[in-house]
Amino acid sequence: MNPDTPTPATEGADYYVHDLSPFLIQFSETLGIRYYGLAYVLGFLIAWGLLVWYARKGKSPLQGEAIGNALFAIVIGVMVGGRLGYFLFYQPGSMLENPFVLLRVTDGGMSSHGGFLGVIGALLWLSRKGGLQLFWRLADLFVTVAPPGIVLGRIANFINGELWGRVADVPWAVIFPQSAPPGTPVEEISPRHPSQLYQAGLEGLIPLVYLQLRFWRSRVTEVRPGQLAGEFLCLYAVARIIGEFFREGDAGVTTVLGLNRGAFYSIFLLLLGGVIMYLALRRQKGKPH
Repeated sequence: MNPDTPTPATEGADYYVHDLSPFLIQFSETLGIRYYGLAYVLGFLIAWGLLVWYARKGKSPLQGEAIGNALFAIVIGVMVGGRLGYFLFYQPGSMLENPFVLLRVTDGGMSSHGGFLGVIGALLWLSRKGGLQLFWRLADLFVTVAPPGIVLGRIANFINGELWGRVADVPWAVIFPQSAPPGTPVEEISPRHPSQLYQAGLEGLIPLVYLQLRFWRSRVTEVRPGQLAGEFLCLYAVARIIGEFFREGDAGVTTVLGLNRGAFYSIFLLLLGGVIMYLALRRQKGKPH
């Protein structure tokens, strides 16, 4: 069955038809202030605010100007890693044919997995003088400030009407006009899971609550550096894999072992998170008492 044709289960049902503009302010057909860009800006501002709060409460190795410098490095890591990761993981052919496609940021295209790799690179640079101990402390710190940006990014995906879910007949399903060929009448477009909102909750909101509770109500970052970073990677990976079961696969991107690329790459994040937690435990046991 064509996923863009109506199913008997949708007949007579009233579904929300997505009609949101990706622009907060639009200057021309392609130029303006986009919600997706604002999501990144707000995400980084919230991260900065949390880091300042941590410093005031004595919960951070970063103080004063070091906060802004470290966050700037993380921003560069996220943007460069996310952009490169998108083409390496999802559109390698496009980058090989035209490397300058990386600069066409108005066309979209960011990868969260690539962003993680970019952050790791930034953390290695930031801890080059402090060694692995500082690396793990910073890793624990930054995973606690990442979830708000993930929540906002997924909400922006929904506003953009992109990365929609699979065809569904649940009462909260949404009709995404972009999911069908241009000109298709709305009544002939099947409703779909608003998987972007599922992922906002699973990948962002739940980790946000969990990590903040762990950060403030335990001494895990002091007695076992790296543990919290490993927990975040595992939590995100499981959430991403679950979310991908509701999400429609990207057009033109083949699956791997029957899994969407996002779910497949998350398996490696899950393994990495497990290894990091194991090493954190080993380090704690190796300390003299």
